[in-house]
Amino acid sequence: MTRLIAIRHGETAWNVDTRIQGQLDIGLNDKGLWQARCVGRALVDEPVSVIYASDLSRAWQTAQEIAQRLTTAARIVPEPRLRERAFGAFEGRTFSEIEAEQPEAALRWRRRDPHFAPLGGETLIDFRSRVTAVTDELAARHPGELVVFVAHGGVMDVLYRAATRQDLVAQRTWRLDNAAINRMLWTPQGLSLVGWGDDAHLAEGATLDETCT
Repeated sequence: MTRLIAIRHGETAWNVDTRIQGQLDIGLNDKGLWQARCVGRALVDEPVSVIYASDLSRAWQTAQEIAQRLTTAARIVPEPRLRERAFGAFEGRTFSEIEAEQPEAALRWRRRDPHFAPLGGETLIDFRSRVTAVTDELAARHPGELVVFVAHGGVMDVLYRAATRQDLVAQRTWRLDNAAINRMLWTPQGLSLVGWGDDAHLAEGATLDETCT
């Protein structure tokens, strides 16, 4: 059994603007940096063995802030397979722009068509396969240990669905907030949920839910 803490990166300016980041390299805003520091303080005494982080700046910066505050001196390992879903031509656009300019594509996206991919992007099926495969691989390396993933809203969504056996196309009823702490257990049989969306460490400021998954 491996204990897993999964954390969505801190807030970015594009989160505030509801602009799709995908795999574009957008850094944290001031609030996002504050949120990341808060996560680090919340996890300060946790026996973290290693932090695996998406190599995109918003996740990597969040991981750095967390690592600086841990007492275990856990190393940070870049893991490109923990990147957000690739949204191709949708990246850099707002939701309303896509709906106005490409209504049919927007509808397939909103309905979570598992076979739909924006031009140059990933389907939900391919994205899920990528995230679940890297999760199994990394968690299996650390039996009996506590591992932290720092990634993105779409990655959090895949992990939640895997841990709760939710269908890929089921409507989302759970939150995917910036810098919330999500806890799971991994065994060779799969993930199970321990706790989700803990944001008590962010009581001084609201968080933004992921709106593109």
